[in-house]
Amino acid sequence: MNLNFPLILVILTAVSGLIALFDILFLAKKRKDKKMPVIIDYARSFFPVFLIVLVIRSFVVQPYRVPTGSLEPSVLPNDFIVVSQFAYGLRLPVLNTKVLNIGKPKRGDIAVFRFPARPSVDFVKRVIGVPGDHIIYKNKILFINGKKMTQKYVKDSFDTEPGMPNIAAQVRDEDLEGIQHQILINANSTMPAETYDFIVPKGYYFMMGDNRDDSGDSRFWGFVPEKNLVGKAMMIWLSWDSHKFNVRWSRIGTIL
Repeated sequence: MNLNFPLILVILTAVSGLIALFDILFLAKKRKDKKMPVIIDYARSFFPVFLIVLVIRSFVVQPYRVPTGSLEPSVLPNDFIVVSQFAYGLRLPVLNTKVLNIGKPKRGDIAVFRFPARPSVDFVKRVIGVPGDHIIYKNKILFINGKKMTQKYVKDSFDTEPGMPNIAAQVRDEDLEGIQHQILINANSTMPAETYDFIVPKGYYFMMGDNRDDSGDSRFWGFVPEKNLVGKAMMIWLSWDSHKFNVRWSRIGTIL
């Protein structure tokens, strides 16, 4: 069962705030030296905490744990990332209605968004196509608006998924129209080597994982509507290696 944490936080903030306000306006003066009821004590104590967490989580930054390796080698399974909530505009919590347009996703951004087929689930992928782009993925190479996104071999590596055996793969540098980042390619992948050809509609974005042969992304389930955007991944603040059961200290503080 997926808990709707934003909704729970809004409810806790509203209820504790109303109780505290009611006490201040109507009960506190009559109480004088009497002991404050427990529920009122808790409400007045926790309301500021709930409010601060709600504001920060909704409008400033929010932590996310990345469960899969779809963005390897840029983001590993069990990397904990900081996401800017305002990078793509301020939105009301729960309703997700944009109230202030601050910026738009740029090609190369790592973005968190609500999965179109199941909005209660958050996905994290790289922005490959913005509205109007013509995207072709052919023979493991990206073409954007007719221009080839060049790749350069870096080293041999592995695709590491929690609970799964490592799969041999190659790390390559990709030049995404000036955005340099690394991708993972499995030369022995059983994924059909078909050509994907898309034109990104207005108000939508085309997302892909950097782990090109092990990522469920826009190639398979379509475009991400602008209204589903959550924020931009900024930094890794913690990383846990589930194979070795220790912290990957070298990844902490990595800028995305």
